[in-house]
Amino acid sequence: GVMQKENPKNPEFIVPKKLKDLYETKDYGPYGQDGKQDVDFLTTNDITGGNSGSPVINGKGELIGLAFDGNWEAMSGDIAYIPKLQRTIVVDIRYILFVIDKYAGDTRLIDEMTIHKAVPQPNRVEATQPAQPTAPK
Repeated sequence: GVMQKENPKNPEFIVPKKLKDLYETKDYGPYGQDGKQDVDFLTTNDITGGNSGSPVINGKGELIGLAFDGNWEAMSGDIAYIPKLQRTIVVDIRYILFVIDKYAGDTRLIDEMTIHKAVPQPNRVEATQPAQPTAPK
């Protein structure tokens, strides 16, 4: 997560005090679950340069996140898509809402949105380091 990646020597990985305080007190508002706040997840969507910020929707047409990167294998996606290897990295919409609401305190934006807060959670799978796959022949 965000706290585990903090590096005060790297400006891109400095975590602001307010965000640390929210993490320490587990003050995630309605966006967290069981004392945890999901930040991102992987999908098997294909991604290419210029897709950052693209909406990711579920089967009901609901916004569930924004694509922002791909794994190393996804970088060859302009040439060929390999479903077993390539992944899109998506920031979870609940984390975005948490940052807007609890961190930034911009309740005006939250009030303007229709947010489904009682959404059933998908089956969680803890991420593990996959074995290094071999490219198909």
